[in-house]
Amino acid sequence: MQSIVDFLYMVDDMLWGTPMVVIVLGTGIFLSLRFGFSYQRKLKFNIKNTFGNMTSAGEGVGTVSSFRAACTGLANTVGTGNISGVATAIVSGGPGALVWMWVSAFFGMSTKACEIILGQRYREHYKNSMDEYVCDRSFVMKNAFGWKRGAIVLAVFAFVLGPWTCCVQTEAVTSSMQQAFGVTPLISVTIIGVTCIVTIFGGLKRISEVMSKAVPIMAVLYILMGLGVIILNIKQVPAAVALVFESAFSPTAAVGGFAGATVRDAVKYGVARGIYSNDAGTGYGIIAHAPAITDHPVRQSVWGWGEITLDTLIICSITAFTIIITGSYFQSDATSGALTTIAFGMAYGHVGAKLTAIAIAVFAWTTIIGMYYTCEKSVNYAFGDTERNKKAIPIYIIYYMLPCVIFYNIEADVLWALTDILSACYVALTIFFIYAKHKVIFALFDDFWKRFLPAKERGENPPVVSFDCALEGEGAKATK
Repeated sequence: MQSIVDFLYMVDDMLWGTPMVVIVLGTGIFLSLRFGFSYQRKLKFNIKNTFGNMTSAGEGVGTVSSFRAACTGLANTVGTGNISGVATAIVSGGPGALVWMWVSAFFGMSTKACEIILGQRYREHYKNSMDEYVCDRSFVMKNAFGWKRGAIVLAVFAFVLGPWTCCVQTEAVTSSMQQAFGVTPLISVTIIGVTCIVTIFGGLKRISEVMSKAVPIMAVLYILMGLGVIILNIKQVPAAVALVFESAFSPTAAVGGFAGATVRDAVKYGVARGIYSNDAGTGYGIIAHAPAITDHPVRQSVWGWGEITLDTLIICSITAFTIIITGSYFQSDATSGALTTIAFGMAYGHVGAKLTAIAIAVFAWTTIIGMYYTCEKSVNYAFGDTERNKKAIPIYIIYYMLPCVIFYNIEADVLWALTDILSACYVALTIFFIYAKHKVIFALFDDFWKRFLPAKERGENPPVVSFDCALEGEGAKATK
């Protein structure tokens, strides 16, 4: 077992070394420059078309509203990555890891926007088996490149290995609930398993409905808890901010239970955990936003800004400053969700620890459900829009939940190493898609800002820009 663990650490270290960091950040910088930093600087437009448009059913063709599609995506991003992932980033990379999370998030807005555009462009309407617009990396591989065999291999890889990344979620829940309430792990995973299955069996519409209620409520409550810690310790904030920036560009000395960290550690864990938290570049944006009802793919792509702003720039920052201000990362040997629980416990006492454990449980629950939806799309691709797809889904639901409820007690660092390895594979593939289809992405981007939106603002009624590759046929040009 130790040999397997050492091997995972070695692969994780190799994949998330300097080359991957350069590729991820370099791609985000390149795309941001090409888009004129539109996703970062057009704040009024971004807010209006995301959080300001939550109740709109949307104009165009799709399965669920833009907001509900975004909440399915947010279920992946606003989860234990914000709580457990940030904790492990600080333990392994020091306080400076937060700066590199911010950097990857800032440029990652453009990368995630490209994923959303690809998902809308290469989606298909499954009319026979589920009446749903669907897309994932396999659909892009087939519809954009015509690589059918490779797409099948990718789909199998994704739906077989995908469930194992959710072990991170259940580990965070069991550790935090045991820390705060003394609840045995078996009880925690049983409750998670039963409630997740009940929700998942309802399909996309039930998943998106539940996520549109659970995610915003828990996000707001968690933000308020974190802001309370910052306000109560306002005098310590300047020193904490200084420590974060100093540690990002110089080694952090060991103190207490903290072993210290190099600048390389800060960059590596900041970028890796940042990507796991906000999913920029992993390809999950392709999946979550494909069924959205929207009048143009680029309008939907603005949710890339919305997700990353809420997820990384706000929630991850609050978690990090809570851990740093309370000093829990060097006063305790705990990692993952347990460390964040301890931090809030130090700030608010037993009540704080209990509330944090509940937040972690809910975030993990929504992430497991959101992750299921992404894995299901690979099953959909593998079996096609047929009766076999219908029959395969119930079986897959059981398989999906097994790793979550059985392997929750694996060491947190091992689970994160495995998750990092899978994320690196997805990132490499997604970035390849973006570069290979950059002309399509840029053409849609320019069309929206130079033709479609100006026409809307003039009071005209330009036709909705929507795609369905099932109708286009293989190799056909995009239709509007």
